[in-house]
Amino acid sequence: MSEALYMNDSYLKEFDAKVVSVKDDKFIVLDRTAFYPNAGGQPYDTGTIIRDREEFPVVFVGKFSGEISHEVGKPGLKEGDSVHCVIDWNRRYKHMRMHTTAHIVSTLINKETGALITGNQLGLEQSRIDFDLENFDRDAFAGYIEKANEAISRNLDVSVSSMPRSEVEANPELCKLAKGLPPGIDVLRMVKIGDVDIQPDGGTHVKNTSEIGKVELVKLENKGKSNRRLYFRLSK
Repeated sequence: MSEALYMNDSYLKEFDAKVVSVKDDKFIVLDRTAFYPNAGGQPYDTGTIIRDREEFPVVFVGKFSGEISHEVGKPGLKEGDSVHCVIDWNRRYKHMRMHTTAHIVSTLINKETGALITGNQLGLEQSRIDFDLENFDRDAFAGYIEKANEAISRNLDVSVSSMPRSEVEANPELCKLAKGLPPGIDVLRMVKIGDVDIQPDGGTHVKNTSEIGKVELVKLENKGKSNRRLYFRLSK
């Protein structure tokens, strides 16, 4: 199984690796990778795999049967190749800022309304959060965004730690997802944002909320019975 370098260092932009396997001349598995695979509402990273100055563009990254697979835009890589990899940092960093913001906004909605998060999708220009809420007070959401900006402005540190599954299950406040905890994981990676939020998460985040900027409410949608959607964007 590939070593997922992004789990411990979201700011790793370049790394060296070895090609473990090649399928159909375009699906590449590395022994270690900082490319984030499409998962949990966070889009995949793009970038470049370089072998002896020849560049292979990474156009998609996914996780299949436990392996992180990098789809490259041209053939030529071989099993055993030593490569240098470079992530499209501008794309990754925008997703990191969005991801940390999504945690802050979702936990405030959860604390204020009790709503659980049913889905989310991070984007480069705007992101969305879906939540289960029967009483949809649209006017209240401007206040939630204002509270999110207050939290962001306190320059809160963001840290990563581990917690036994049993400990997380014993504290329902730690999981804001309607679908519950992911199965088959005994030790969960926890992301903590100052005194505002802590929850299980496998994605990449900024080190401090001072990097986020300001969050703005774009629009709210009613997607059906108790199914609500919020769109937000960021500005510096």
